[in-house]
Amino acid sequence: MPEKNKKTTKSTSNISLVAGCATVFVSSFCIMLLELVAGRLVARSLGSSIYTWTSVIGVVLAGITIGNYIGGRIADRTEPQKSLAVLFFASSVTCVMTVMLNNLTDQLLWLWRLSWPLHIFVNIFMVFILPSVLLGTISPVVAKMVLARGLPPGRTVGDIYAAGAAGSIAGTFVTGYYLIAAVGTIANIWFASGILLLMAIFYWARLQILYVWLILLLCLMTLGIAPWAWAQNLGGGLGLRAKADPNIIYQNESQYCYISVRRLSQNPDKRLFMQDKLEHSVMIMDRPGDLQYEYTQIHAAVTHRLSRDKDNLSVLVIGGGGYAFPRYIEAVWPGSSIDVVEIDPAVTEAAIKAFGLEPDTSIKTFNMDARNYVDQLLRRSDSGAERYDFIYEDALNDYTVPYQLTTKEFNDDIARLLRDDGVYIVELIDIYDSGLFVGAFVNTLEKTFSNVYVITTADRLRRQRNTFVVVAANRALDLDHLAAAYEPKCLDLWRLNSSQIAELKQRAGNLVLTDDYAPVENLLAPVVRQSRTAFLAQGGLALARELARQGKFDEMLERCSRLVGHEPEAAAKVYTGTGLLLAESGRTDSALEAFQKALSAIDQSGIKSQTGIIYFNLGMLLKKTGRNAAAVEHFNKAIESFRRETKLCPYSATLRAQLGEALAAKGDFESAGDAFADAIQINPVNPTNYIRQAQMLELLSRHHKAEVVLHKASELMRHYDRPEAAEKFEKYIENLKAENHL
Repeated sequence: MPEKNKKTTKSTSNISLVAGCATVFVSSFCIMLLELVAGRLVARSLGSSIYTWTSVIGVVLAGITIGNYIGGRIADRTEPQKSLAVLFFASSVTCVMTVMLNNLTDQLLWLWRLSWPLHIFVNIFMVFILPSVLLGTISPVVAKMVLARGLPPGRTVGDIYAAGAAGSIAGTFVTGYYLIAAVGTIANIWFASGILLLMAIFYWARLQILYVWLILLLCLMTLGIAPWAWAQNLGGGLGLRAKADPNIIYQNESQYCYISVRRLSQNPDKRLFMQDKLEHSVMIMDRPGDLQYEYTQIHAAVTHRLSRDKDNLSVLVIGGGGYAFPRYIEAVWPGSSIDVVEIDPAVTEAAIKAFGLEPDTSIKTFNMDARNYVDQLLRRSDSGAERYDFIYEDALNDYTVPYQLTTKEFNDDIARLLRDDGVYIVELIDIYDSGLFVGAFVNTLEKTFSNVYVITTADRLRRQRNTFVVVAANRALDLDHLAAAYEPKCLDLWRLNSSQIAELKQRAGNLVLTDDYAPVENLLAPVVRQSRTAFLAQGGLALARELARQGKFDEMLERCSRLVGHEPEAAAKVYTGTGLLLAESGRTDSALEAFQKALSAIDQSGIKSQTGIIYFNLGMLLKKTGRNAAAVEHFNKAIESFRRETKLCPYSATLRAQLGEALAAKGDFESAGDAFADAIQINPVNPTNYIRQAQMLELLSRHHKAEVVLHKASELMRHYDRPEAAEKFEKYIENLKAENHL
């Protein structure tokens, strides 16, 4: 062969190799882009648990494996260039399909009947398997195309593998560090679809369907991401984007999470701050002193109890979220030094733009990992860094727990940052009946702090997910009667005793969490698995409310039954909520049927709690329809249930009040008054219980004693600076006196 022809052939072969390597680079880049986007996309509805990422990685790898197998056979039987054009075209189409399928799977009720890990896997498989398979076919076809040019096989295959690996690396870093935060999750999918279509055109420019798809893709992309109202409405109807929600007033994506702020009510202006699926904070915009979440109310109660003699505080809050609690400290203790460590700057930005945090706030924010911040403080000087009165950790949840903030080493550092009388307060999530995480966490804290306490709300559903507040200090703390320490709310608290804490520690195998060994995901696996029940109940109640809004009451029971028929714990909640909606609409017979279904579901679940409230609702419905004998029978069952539960949960003022309501409905005003008095004894700051006790006394013609109760309530409300409640009591007293005079 002439020298010139040899050079031309070699040059052509080299160009072919470069083109092949570039092709594999692009396909591998898009695979990793989709993998990262998949985890972020499903986190909005399924969370970001170990199950989520395991399923994402497994499904994508399975798709690549299947694609490699199919791609090898395609390479042997077809012309490579045209095959690549078709494969890239199909990949572009299936990328768009992932957006639509992701929105569709949220509405597939049968998915909620699967176990939680299986639900996550099936959801991710349905959405992402097709593009993963198609993109996996690219490398074998490219390898066959380049090898046909006569290049050395070993070096050629090595170059193609290297280009694929380089594309995967580039896709990982570019998507993770830049693209998601810059354009958002959904826009990345449209970006990948466009790049894949351009590759198809590169390999078969004369294929007309590619240009048809190009025009259609641009139209679909407009409907999928354009901000105009018509695009949002039409795109939502076609499944190209989530349906427009007028209550979402802010949303953004960062490298860490999807952030949204939802308006819950107009008057008052009440807003919800969400990070992925986690409802992090609720805030009434012009009332920072009115904390909405019970765990923050516990934080406030502990802080008030332990800082009575301090005009201002020095506090560190780990995890800013919606900044609800830091704003509370700022409002109640003006002049306090408040440091917040929030790893995600976008969270702080959202709190400023849509959640009431003032741009010129006295709160100082440090956007970094809390472990790094603590280490930095401790290195600041040999004599130690700034010392805090209180350190609050609000960075732990049930899906993504930063393990480095749970270990003994971190606790030791926290102790060095506290003053001698300082207190460390941590919020975490677990299930009391398993309690692996809270048991291990408390056991670990006790290696650093001499006194550790566990407080939660008086939730008698001990098999359910709950929030625990752990309080640690190197001095004994007076945490009795905390309910009265936080004035605006009526806390119903349960402080675990030493034997209950010891039992939790034993269940966790007396595990001490360390930097070398902190299996927090495994400890929280029961909580994540139980999410299926919570999501199923949430979905069922949302379905019932939507049907009620549309006036489709006849469909309500049937559709809810199909959704939760095989999950008794979720069914009990859904049927109870459905019964209340039906009762409010005047459909008494259907409401009675719903409450009976709720009781049946509770029997199947083996959880006997909450039967009291269902029997009570049944009794009220029967009484309303004139079936008094049947009503009394159900009131008796409610009373029996409430009394049984008060023995198991003697610290619950709510249970005592519910018992009082059932006794009053039956006509036993004497016992009802005693029950309301017991509720007041447990929680003396709930005005409703004073009113109900006074009403019982009035029905018994004990008007003077009713006045005494109301005077006491009025004085208490004045003491707590609640004039509206006090005036209500005083007006009641005037009415009593007027009636007695007549």
